[in-house]
Amino acid sequence: MPVALDPHLEQIRPVEPRTPAGCEECLRLGSPWVHLRLCLTCGHVGCCDSSPLKHARAHAHHIGHPIVASYEPGEDWRWCYFDQQFV
Repeated sequence: MPVALDPHLEQIRPVEPRTPAGCEECLRLGSPWVHLRLCLTCGHVGCCDSSPLKHARAHAHHIGHPIVASYEPGEDWRWCYFDQQFV
């Protein structure tokens, strides 16, 4: 059975990371993070769900940008927070 395409893929844009050094909010707050995620709509860099403050997920739901890519060296995957699936 074919897998349906995620309807949010149309929101992906060419982006530049807004903060190449880490999670935008954690850097401002002085909070630690575990892994980083890059918003593929605006370039926001946020921390993952294993991080204490989960800024990437918060950005997706508050701003409405559902698809992120791993911003970790050697990782090449994308995730849709709205549909809870790899895309």
